[in-house]
Amino acid sequence: MAVLTGSCRFGLWHVHVAWQDDLVYRVRFARTGLEGPVPEEILLYCAGRRADLSSLRSVATGGGSTFAAIYRAVRDIPSGETATYGDIAQRVGTAPRAVGSAMAKNPTPIVVPCHRVVAKTGIGGFTPDPAIKEALLAMERREKGRS
Repeated sequence: MAVLTGSCRFGLWHVHVAWQDDLVYRVRFARTGLEGPVPEEILLYCAGRRADLSSLRSVATGGGSTFAAIYRAVRDIPSGETATYGDIAQRVGTAPRAVGSAMAKNPTPIVVPCHRVVAKTGIGGFTPDPAIKEALLAMERREKGRS
């Protein structure tokens, strides 16, 4: 089976997804849409509805590298909650800067919810726009408050 690509909306952004079955290869935010299907759980999530993203796998979490361990730890952060770069570094046994580097290189945001990793003194960065990070966290907190 071929890798599928498509996009859905999240606010003013389009969320592009490359995936096959339950394995997600790439997620990125763009200003323009992309024709094609998107996994149902990502569609639900981007619409602000209850979604079980743990049913999706990420290419980033496989193997024994430090980045893979960081991505697995980030997947454990519950929806609507945050952890600092230092918290994740302590769990994995690395430095906060390594966590920041892994988050900047995360190929599958949302599936590996790097928006839930924040700086000790503020929101931290997010590509392509930190406002997306704030909107994702706000959406998750609203959804969590409804449950």
